[in-house]
Amino acid sequence: MAVLNKIRQRSVFLIIIIALALFSFVLADLFKGGGFNTQKSQRVLATVNGEDIDRDDFAKKVELQTSRYGGQMSTTRVQNMVWQQELNDVLLGEQMDELGITVEEDRLNSILKEALQNEPQFQDANGVFSEGKMREYIATLRSTNEAAYSQWVDYEQGLAKNEEELIYFNLIKAGMGATLSEGKQAYEMQNSTRDAQFVNIPFSSIPDDQVKVSKSDIESYIKKHQNKYQVEANRSLRFVKFDEKPTLKDEKEVEKEVATYLNDKAGYNAATKSNDTIAGLSKTDNPEEFVNEFSDQRYTDRFYFKNELPTAFQDQLFALNENEVYGPYKDNGAYKISRVIAVEQIPDSVKSSHILLPFAGLQNAGAVTRSKAETKKLADSLAEVLRKTPSKMAELATEFSTDQGSAEKGGDLGYVAKNTFVKPFNDFVFMQNTGDIDVVESQFGYHVIKIEDQKGEQRAIKLATVSKEIEPSQQTVNDIFTATTKFEMAANADQKKFTEVAKKDNYTVRPVNNIKALDETIPGEGSQREIIRWAFEEETEVGDIKRFSLNGGYLVVQLTKKSPAGLMQVDEASASVTPLVRNEKKAKMIQDKISGNDLTAIASANNVQVQTASAVSLKNPTLAGAGREPKVVGALFGLKENTVSEPIVGEKGVYLVKPTAINKAKEMDNYLSFTMQQTATNRNSVNANVTKALEDAAEIEDQRANFY
Repeated sequence: MAVLNKIRQRSVFLIIIIALALFSFVLADLFKGGGFNTQKSQRVLATVNGEDIDRDDFAKKVELQTSRYGGQMSTTRVQNMVWQQELNDVLLGEQMDELGITVEEDRLNSILKEALQNEPQFQDANGVFSEGKMREYIATLRSTNEAAYSQWVDYEQGLAKNEEELIYFNLIKAGMGATLSEGKQAYEMQNSTRDAQFVNIPFSSIPDDQVKVSKSDIESYIKKHQNKYQVEANRSLRFVKFDEKPTLKDEKEVEKEVATYLNDKAGYNAATKSNDTIAGLSKTDNPEEFVNEFSDQRYTDRFYFKNELPTAFQDQLFALNENEVYGPYKDNGAYKISRVIAVEQIPDSVKSSHILLPFAGLQNAGAVTRSKAETKKLADSLAEVLRKTPSKMAELATEFSTDQGSAEKGGDLGYVAKNTFVKPFNDFVFMQNTGDIDVVESQFGYHVIKIEDQKGEQRAIKLATVSKEIEPSQQTVNDIFTATTKFEMAANADQKKFTEVAKKDNYTVRPVNNIKALDETIPGEGSQREIIRWAFEEETEVGDIKRFSLNGGYLVVQLTKKSPAGLMQVDEASASVTPLVRNEKKAKMIQDKISGNDLTAIASANNVQVQTASAVSLKNPTLAGAGREPKVVGALFGLKENTVSEPIVGEKGVYLVKPTAINKAKEMDNYLSFTMQQTATNRNSVNANVTKALEDAAEIEDQRANFY
């Protein structure tokens, strides 16, 4: 009771303590999640000079670009491309606003006219661009198709933005010209030359083991050349890979299974709903249906020449007659059985001509508005004309075909090998006869085809092949998972002995160094964004180990190093900087040994030869036998004739040079051509250099690694 009384007496005090504790808990959660701006931090992908790039808008653009590339480009590559565009839009947009650069309606109309003047839908009866037709088209879109109208607005805005950027860069280029004096200088750099004698005492003349390079030497060098050794934040990993590979037992089981499809066997007949004898590949009346039901790869309806068959089994397969079978045989990671279902004599190359007629709705239709039925009717009528007068192919192809490449040649497609064209086209030209004319439909529309010539007729076979991939069994998959788990647990038991644990079971440890936050791939393992994101998560510490699932196995990964952005660390720079520091020390040692200015004596004392170089220019600063040495050549041009230089530290050693002849460029009456060349050179790099300069000067908070 005494305790309860004391609690009651201090109830107000306890309430305050509890309230403060709860408040601190909420605050901690807020700050951990990004403070009171958590929702904003989740919405903002990046901030450039104070302007936010919205995450959702960025994601939509990435999705759009991904679809445009048809999945041929990885998401990481696409988002990097979109990022660069977004970054440029912000940085260049700031410049446009500051300078007051805008594209008004009159100029935009002119740009639209230039871009659309060859589009038939915007031309009048005389084939001339009509602004009225364009305005009518836009009005129709606005009232009938909101999505299409939005795309049109985006198109106009894109043209306007491109024009603004063009104006901006042209303004800069206008100030990047060259004077006549600069033109003269460029001419003299190219045409004024020196003949010279020189001595090169190479760094290699001093053995590496005679020059010690300490960590402090490397650190000093890095600090002295800070601009060259700035790096992004990076991580280093090591991993062990566990592949789900089939065992020899698994392989034998697949071979045994494939063999069962060769001959008749008892089984359940879905059609009769009863047990029945199922015909094998050797006797089935419908090989195509059989293959599609039992094979991992669908039936391929095509003929094969001998050289198109699997190399190891060409003789056996090609020797088969119709309805004969062969197998099981192992080919390209699968066990197979094959039956010859047809034998024909077909040409190995065919010359043909065609008229391509797409119809509305196809990807290649362009401005074509004909329906499929109308196009078929046109194709049939053209084919009928050609059957009566084959010589009209060139005339009709030029007039009607949308395949411009062949239309310019009168429809001629030249000689091609089998399977060059899409299947319907290929089947017609290789299976029919020279001179035949017909209409064939493909995914590109209707083709009116004439077979001009056929060459190299030879035997070909059509195969029905049941194929089963050699894959690990469920038992093998379970065993691999067990081995992976055991290794992961053993490595986690003592994270410092990751390598020792791996060696105990003969696993290979592979290191991966200097991974950047937005990298996509791990060398040898392809795209592994999940692993890279894990390595850069704040809570992931050096030594942490995690298992990641792959397509066909696992990686057990350990984070071995976290390097912050900034000046490269000594151990990371050691490999590249050590030779540079060593050469600096060697240069000092060589310079200390040189005395006097007699090239012959200096060469003899250092076991080298006096060399000569002719017609050396500043435009191409190379020395015969020594290679590119800009510092040495620059010093050469600063010397009087027959004057020996002081020792010069070059790219490959220490040099002494003496000009033996000074060949001045002939005076010209006018240096305008060189001035123009110099102007072009100055302007060619403006776009890239300005964009890079704006990016370097910008304040960029990039959070993409948190979302991609």
